[in-house]
Amino acid sequence: MFEIKGIIPPIVTPMNTDESINLNELRNQVNRLINAGVHGIFAIGTNGEGYALNEDEKEKVLETVVEETAKRVPVYAGVGCITTRDTIRLARKAEKMGCDVLSVITPSFAQASQEELYEHYKAIAEAVQLPIVLYNIPARTGNALATSTVERLAAIHNIVGVKDSSGNFDQMLQYIEATKDMNFTVLSGNDSLILWNLLAGGSGGIAGCANVYPENMVNIYEAFRKGDLEQARAAQDRIRSFRNCFRFGNPNTIVKTAVAMLGYPVGNCRSPFYHISEEGIEAIKCVLTANEKLGMK
Repeated sequence: MFEIKGIIPPIVTPMNTDESINLNELRNQVNRLINAGVHGIFAIGTNGEGYALNEDEKEKVLETVVEETAKRVPVYAGVGCITTRDTIRLARKAEKMGCDVLSVITPSFAQASQEELYEHYKAIAEAVQLPIVLYNIPARTGNALATSTVERLAAIHNIVGVKDSSGNFDQMLQYIEATKDMNFTVLSGNDSLILWNLLAGGSGGIAGCANVYPENMVNIYEAFRKGDLEQARAAQDRIRSFRNCFRFGNPNTIVKTAVAMLGYPVGNCRSPFYHISEEGIEAIKCVLTANEKLGMK
């Protein structure tokens, strides 16, 4: 058993120029992140372009991450699909591969009631043995998990946490308050709120910026655990300049572009989600250069 905690990067999915997956570089990124001290690897999440991969590709990514991680840290598998049936099929495959945790994003496109969301997650939980982390990101999916629904789901034994990417701190705080007496974890999906999540009783974050600055992101959590709030706040504040670049495009496109600029052959995001203006490219370069001088890694 292990705790759902710490800094868990939603690892980018490296691609070749023809948009095929670069599995060798994926292995390299797994080791790079683990060597930086991360507390888990989250495969085929938003930053991993799970929305742009077919099921065969998702399986290849999961197999590679599980093999390369070799139980050094837990592997979180993003298995959420639009329908319950498809999610269960992929969840069972991830379980058989040896993944440790399932991350299940809310269904998208079609509007779902809270009762439909509850029944969706309940059916998935009953179909597998692995622990499940709910994933709330309404700006991307169009469906939001109400606090009352999360509280109901937290009573199911293998639904053990939620990642909140709403960007609304009060929403995350409500999740924490509603489940504080349960065996349930709340993770921040917004990198700017990780320290505040910890201070409020949460357990860390699934942090896209950890693909770019893994050691710095880990320092937020580790300094907090040591009681060094000054150091934790400094590490939290240091990612502001990079996050300011998100105004130039899709955040996961900005993240993957920055990883490539650091010298790793991760390629572009899959078309059509790859364009960044020249102004944006220059802004990312300037931030990376300035942060390198500060020793950020």
